[in-house]
Parts: sequence; structure tokens; C-alpha cells
Amino acid sequence: MHQIYSVILAGGIGTRLWPLSRTYYPKQFLQVNGHSLFQKTYLRSIEMCRPDCIFIVTNSLHHFLVKNQISELGYQISDEQILLEPSGKNTLPAITWAVTEIQKKSNDARVFVFPSDHLLGEDAIRELKQALPLTDSQIVTFGIVPSIPHTGYGYISPGENLQTGFKVREFKEKPDARTAKEYVDKGYFWNSGIFLFSVPVFKSELTKYQPDIASAFEKGVVWDELPSISIDYGILEHSDAIAVVPLSTSWSDLGNFNAWYEISEKDEQENTGDCVAIDSQGNFVTTQDRFAALIGIQNTIVVETPDALLICRRDMAEKVGDLVKGLKKKNNPITEIHQLVYRPWGAYLGLEKGPGFQIKRITVDPGNRLSLQRHHHRSEHWVVIHGTADVELDGKQFFIRPGESTFVPAGVMHRLGNSGKIPLEVIEVQIGEYLEEDDIERTEDDYQRK
Repeated sequence: MHQIYSVILAGGIGTRLWPLSRTYYPKQFLQVNGHSLFQKTYLRSIEMCRPDCIFIVTNSLHHFLVKNQISELGYQISDEQILLEPSGKNTLPAITWAVTEIQKKSNDARVFVFPSDHLLGEDAIRELKQALPLTDSQIVTFGIVPSIPHTGYGYISPGENLQTGFKVREFKEKPDARTAKEYVDKGYFWNSGIFLFSVPVFKSELTKYQPDIASAFEKGVVWDELPSISIDYGILEHSDAIAVVPLSTSWSDLGNFNAWYEISEKDEQENTGDCVAIDSQGNFVTTQDRFAALIGIQNTIVVETPDALLICRRDMAEKVGDLVKGLKKKNNPITEIHQLVYRPWGAYLGLEKGPGFQIKRITVDPGNRLSLQRHHHRSEHWVVIHGTADVELDGKQFFIRPGESTFVPAGVMHRLGNSGKIPLEVIEVQIGEYLEEDDIERTEDDYQRK
């Protein structure tokens, strides 16, 4: 019996779910009904293979998020199983890297590839495994039986009937509304972006249609020289060894807030979220700090975070991505980072910022500590409000308890830690002419950050 491996692609940003999804804490790590999308994908993989047979492709920004969210599930993952892309190169280089690592362990492995940000029904595992016999000769892509003529997905035209699926006749780009209806009427499937193949078949098709990429990984890849190309364009649209297996289970790529609305619980007026609504129907509402009340509002998205408010029509949910592009062109940091920022050691919440000062609430998880560091342009004042702080300051070590404080001058080496059993909470007041996160010089770090 062939060993099964799982590859989870977790490098995306999910701009159409802004302001919830941002560069430093993107869509796949957001909580949806108890677990994040990434955690749901990991748990699905656990049902397919052993924990040591799961590989994650992500980037250095999200390395600790991957490890922390897996740890929350009660599992551990080695650093060798987390492949950190130096830059985004689309799906084919990412998948090829993972397959190259898997091949070192098993020359004839069967490999599932999952996007990290999709929702699948509970019966998906059984349907996915039914495709395994096809992997002797085919790269399998999984098609979703359409529920509506959707214009936001690519389509797959099925051809010759196979043992548990079909040969792929043709891949279709995202259509307009009229063409989408034609595709549904003809029995086409949505392209799910989920794949299954054997290592030999994948390597054979890669060498045939993308020999430069295959050669690069055999000789020692220079990542920056790789093309940015999807597996669809690079292999699937050229190869005649492609099968599609339909999935009848529920599925969503949660691509925008309208998709999130569709899978959410609704009240008697078809509204979602914790809100009071009068004469208001079909609204998606999610708030973090404020209570929401709607009067006479229909089919609208309302998303509130501590530092941003999005209001748009549900039928224009795709435009949120365009909004984010515009903000990025203006170098607006609100697309990059939340006020609540997660770090390997815990998190910090930005409370207030003004000329020459910044106030943060820092939470250090039990058994963790920040790097030994110094800042050249700012001083810091720490006040402990919960737990006990282990402080290293200018070569001296001491404790600070609730209500106590200490001052950290600019240019002085310091470290904040928590050796206790409860979270440490500290109010930090920064003073200086330059207060950005890149004013940091680390000399020791438990998480190997530079």
C-alpha cells in the first residue's frame, strides 16, 4: 500500500476578506465556527495520513502562526515539514518543492494538495480517498458539482468516463453570467484547486511540460529565478494525464464576504452576526468592538475591527480586493497589520499612537520570552498589570509584579519574559522620534528571527 502525504498551501493573503484578513494575519488563520480554515485543513489531512507526512508551504511571516495553530490542536510539526517560500511564486513551484521533499522519504508516495483556506463537508474524506486508484496514471483534480452558475470560479469540462471520475476535456476560465449558466447546463464542474497524484506521475508531467522547473529542483533551486506559474497553467492545461473526480460534499473557498454569508447561520430575516435588525434583510454583519444595529438595510456587508469599518453591497463583495489594491498603492499600513498583532511569544495590541509616543498592551504566553534586543530611537516604560515579568535589562535580571514598573532607555539591551503559568500582561509606553517595528537590534532570539 502506498504511503499517503498531504501538502497544505498556506501562503495566500485573502485580500477580499479585508479588514479581517491582512498580510500579517491572513484569511486562512481566521476562526470560522470554532477552528481556523488552516486548522480545519490540517485536521482533514490528519484523517488522510500520519502527522509526520504533512508538509506546509507558507512564508516566514506565518511560520509561527502555522506552528501555534497546529499546537492548539494538540499536534506538533517539525521545522523540516514547514517550507518557507522566500517569495510567492504561485502554486507550481510550491507544490514541486513539497514533492521534492516527499520524494526523499518515498519514491512512490501518493500526495494530496489542499488549499489552506477552503471549507469541505464532513463526508469529503471518503470521496477524496475514492480517487486513489486513478493515481497510477493520472493527476487528479477534484471538481465541485455546481449549486449555481457562479462567475467567480474556473470550470472543468469532463470527458471520457473513468473508473471513479472522468478524463478532463478542457479547463475553462472564470466566465460571465451567461456562459456560467451554459457550463452548469452542460454538466461542468467548479475547479476546487484540490489535487491528488503519485510522485512519479507528477515528476513525469513536470519534466514533460516544465523542464526548466524540474531541472532547477534537481540541480539546486535558485528560488528567485523560478517563474511564477500555477499548476493549472504549467501542467494541467497541457497534459493528457489529467482526471477530474466530482465531489458532492459541501464546499466553499470563502473567497469573499458573500461566500462567508452563504455558509453562516442566519436569523429569521436572513441576517448573520450579532446585531439587532429592523426591516433589514440579507445582511452579513461581524463586529469586534461595537454593537451593530440596522434599520432598513438590505443585502449589505458590515465588517468592523478596532481600526477599520467596511460597508458594501453583498453583490459587490469581489470589489473589496480592488479596494485593498488601492490602499496598498498609497502605502497604507492598514492592509498589512491589525491593531492586535500575533507574535511567536504571544501578542500585542496597539492602544494609542501620537507624535512621539505609542502605547501597547503586551501579552506574553507562559514559558515564552521576547528576543534580547535594543532600540536606537526609542525608550520604553513597562507597567505589569497581570502575571509576573522576568526582566533582563543591561545585564541585570529581576522580576516585576502587578502594579510595578521599569524604564528601558534607548540603546540598552533588554528582554521581557514569562516563566510563570499564567499569561503576562504589560502596558508598554514607547517614547521617541521614530517608533516603527524595524527599529530593533536582536542579539538572541528563541525563534531564530533576525
